[in-house]
Amino acid sequence: MHVEAIYHRSTDSYCYAYDDRTVHIRLRAKKGDLRTVKALYGDKYDWEHTAKEKHLHKIASDELFDYWQAELTPPYGRLRYAFELASGSRKLWYTEQGFSERKPQDPLSCFDYPFLWPSEVLKPPEWVKRAVFYQIFPERFANGDLANDPAGVRPWDQDDPGPHDYYGGDLQGVLDRIDYIQSLGVNAVYFTPLFEARTNHKYDTSDYLRIDPHFGDAKLLKRLVQAFHERGIRVVLDAVFNHSGFWFAPFQDVLEKGEASAYRDWFHIDEYPLTREPRPSYRCFAFESHMPKLNTAHPQVRDYLLDVAQYWVKECDIDGWRLDVANEVDHGFWRQFRKTLKSLKPDLYILGEIWHDAMPWLRGDQFDAVMNYPATEAVLQFFAKGEIDAETLADRINRLLAGYPQQVNEAAFNIVGSHDTPRLLTVAGDERKGKQAALFQFILPGTPCVYYGDETGMQGGPDPDCRRPMVWDPQWQNAQLLDFYRRLVSLRKSHPALQEGSFDWLYARGRQLVVRRTHASGDVYVCFNHDAAPAHLVFAVEPRFSPVPVWGNGVVQIAEKEANVTLPPFGWHVLIAASGSD
Repeated sequence: MHVEAIYHRSTDSYCYAYDDRTVHIRLRAKKGDLRTVKALYGDKYDWEHTAKEKHLHKIASDELFDYWQAELTPPYGRLRYAFELASGSRKLWYTEQGFSERKPQDPLSCFDYPFLWPSEVLKPPEWVKRAVFYQIFPERFANGDLANDPAGVRPWDQDDPGPHDYYGGDLQGVLDRIDYIQSLGVNAVYFTPLFEARTNHKYDTSDYLRIDPHFGDAKLLKRLVQAFHERGIRVVLDAVFNHSGFWFAPFQDVLEKGEASAYRDWFHIDEYPLTREPRPSYRCFAFESHMPKLNTAHPQVRDYLLDVAQYWVKECDIDGWRLDVANEVDHGFWRQFRKTLKSLKPDLYILGEIWHDAMPWLRGDQFDAVMNYPATEAVLQFFAKGEIDAETLADRINRLLAGYPQQVNEAAFNIVGSHDTPRLLTVAGDERKGKQAALFQFILPGTPCVYYGDETGMQGGPDPDCRRPMVWDPQWQNAQLLDFYRRLVSLRKSHPALQEGSFDWLYARGRQLVVRRTHASGDVYVCFNHDAAPAHLVFAVEPRFSPVPVWGNGVVQIAEKEANVTLPPFGWHVLIAASGSD
């Protein structure tokens, strides 16, 4: 037994409350080392009458470790627990004091989960599990009102955008195309910033309480949100609270008055007078002088931004905030943000933009979820770029899932492209590869998001090329790909297994893989051949429901407990195993 590889800590993803009654405990061990893991658990004040045992089950493995989990119900909200580890004929007990061959007699030596407070349980909104998002970059989606176009607007069919170009997209254009959005089957939309700013992307806010006049006004946004809600579609807006724009009135006051400004502490000023070259004499997003960093620890800044966040929820009934550069804002601000916004609208979705490990923000006191960029990169490296094999993809996804509580994974924001990255089809260079990446995105735990135009086959390199104007002419749209996305959205929304089921790898070798999502209502199996040659896959299926091939381009044969699937080059197939499958 390799005890040096065994790890547990009574916090974060290793011990957490999943709901008001259930605590999940996890243990990490060397891959393939432990035969069984069992938990001894009970109430520390009544150990004699409450102590029980329960086996952990393996939830994931990566290239180095296995991850084990048990779901426990503390009888009185308190929990003490220890692990019995079996490897070959050897058994050890693992407690807070280390390893021992003796079963712990005193619960004080065990790991401790002090008390389950329902108010501290991370509870992302239930609707997020069932959501499929559509991301809209307003300036490039549709121009519905020529009267509010900025000067020098480019013709819509010129698809070579520069960093400072305008095309005239606006909220009226979104409203005009709302039937199209509904036809995709999506039930949530995410807008990049709508508030007044001097750039086309609007991440340099000059007025947080005003819709950019090139987009419309608050009255139009309110009408648009209502129209989405009437169609069962939620609306999430982008909040840029890490920094403001250069033309934000308080920053202009500091520029004018220097140290005498009443707003000098709203920002991080290194020296006066303020200068922009060679580098700004004040802190910014990156070193972008037109994006001065806000001091969110300052009480006046905090109160102002919290008022802004509440205003748009009250005024337009939005359903969530996506938080830009979220990991560079102080934790205290986000704790107050969550408390304030959740008291206003309990099912509001709070989504942070964090590109790396985000556990410090996902402990129940800040965000509901983050944008799942680590999964994005793994998916693209396998399906689009061919840089890793199936085993490595499985290792990376499993390590990611084991690194977060289950409810975090269920609400993760899964993307394969956005306004910040090259478009999927451009990276993949092959529509078949792009389809596989999108299909895998939709079967991952979490909520998938489609970047506008990906469903019609739009191309685009790095920013600003990924922000081309939406293609609306049917003759330039990929109708077959559009149908694929509509069916993909329908698949995701139709099966609870894809919304909250467990996630297992049945096969991951070379360029082929098989994934299963399992739920009480039935299972979903998805097979991939990511190779230029045909492939034949054989894998076990659960006998409780017989899987039925429902969508794909393979040849499927089902025996009692086994599936035989032959797939063409870059082929895939979806099998549904549920009562009444057809």
